[in-house]
Amino acid sequence: MSNELEAFIEYISVIRALSKKSVQAYKSDLEALEKALNKPLVKLDSSSLFNALGVYKNKRTLNRKLSSVNAFFDFCYKNQFSDEETKLKFSKIPKLLPKFLSYQEIQNSLNKIDRSSLIGLRDYALILFLYATGTRISECLALRREDIEGEWLHIRHAKGEKERMVPMAHVAKKAIDSYLNEMKKQTKFVWCNYKGESLSRISAYKITYKYLGVSPHVLRHSYATSLISGGADLRVVQELLGHASLLTTQIYTHIQKQDLKETVEVCHPMAKERI
Repeated sequence: MSNELEAFIEYISVIRALSKKSVQAYKSDLEALEKALNKPLVKLDSSSLFNALGVYKNKRTLNRKLSSVNAFFDFCYKNQFSDEETKLKFSKIPKLLPKFLSYQEIQNSLNKIDRSSLIGLRDYALILFLYATGTRISECLALRREDIEGEWLHIRHAKGEKERMVPMAHVAKKAIDSYLNEMKKQTKFVWCNYKGESLSRISAYKITYKYLGVSPHVLRHSYATSLISGGADLRVVQELLGHASLLTTQIYTHIQKQDLKETVEVCHPMAKERI
């Protein structure tokens, strides 16, 4: 690893205090490039870097690598390790609306769950919880009993190691209470498998896919879509989802526009006229 790269890793670890996962991602991306090209990154030109990154056919993966490279070069320029300010252009990715389910679709699936067993109560509560709070699946599975404060959820293990408070619908809280009251083994975690151990991501995926045919993350999109369609302020939704940037939340405004357009087409008499 070059001296400049070591300095950059120290900077994002200590000064910017990024999470361990973020630091490792930067380190992995940049170290791999230095090894592949057998030359310090700071001495490479744009052409060499693009050739090395050409192996990544997935545009989202490529852009993540480019983001790491740009952050490194920005650091080098500001700290006078480099005389030129280098910024590589990102690959264009078509904007796709996130997949989501309507409240009715979720409700119909919930009605099919047999809640006569602990597992059924858990599955019912888990799906309701994900839709009622919009939490990431990692945040959900890290939930401890002490993190549920009345009808508020204290998310301590959020992305970027930031905490937030999220209100929880009464019906979701009631479902969780019913599930926990039936659990014989007392554990610190809320979501457990049949052995009483912490539920895994794979198991959570199997649960949502079994009843809804989607991944847990689609319920997060469904939560945000329901709020935006209902007229929620974008910045409030940003806070509830724990997005660092409003730009990430803005994708849901496209859903709102589409919903408005469809409403006009169905309800307004002139939409059916052909002049």
